[in-house]
Amino acid sequence: QAQLVESGGGSVQAGGSLSLSCAASARTFSSYAMGWFRQAPGKEREFVSGFGWSGVMTSYSDSVKGRFTISRDNAKFTVFLQMANLRPEDTGVYYCAARGRGRGAIYSESAYDYWGRGTQVTVSS
Repeated sequence: QAQLVESGGGSVQAGGSLSLSCAASARTFSSYAMGWFRQAPGKEREFVSGFGWSGVMTSYSDSVKGRFTISRDNAKFTVFLQMANLRPEDTGVYYCAARGRGRGAIYSESAYDYWGRGTQVTVSS
């Protein structure tokens, strides 16, 4: 059972920045592709960003492209999501997730086998 632990959420005004972290085990980090999803109040969970199997290729949803950056520290088995120019519509619970090989598309929620508990991000106008 993989364990993913997010941290770094909080409250910020529109235009501000936050950085999220997701710590994983060494086995999870080497065996799964990592991604970030979010769920706004009253809405379904949606893809935000993720790594391809190479660990180099990255993908972003259109709503965050150019504002968010996903990165990783392989030595610390940690994935980061740096969020800039935040908007009120970025508010939600952000989840780190691990996608098994051959499980599906990078943006597909069903392709991810393991999930963190989530961290709250609140952006006020």
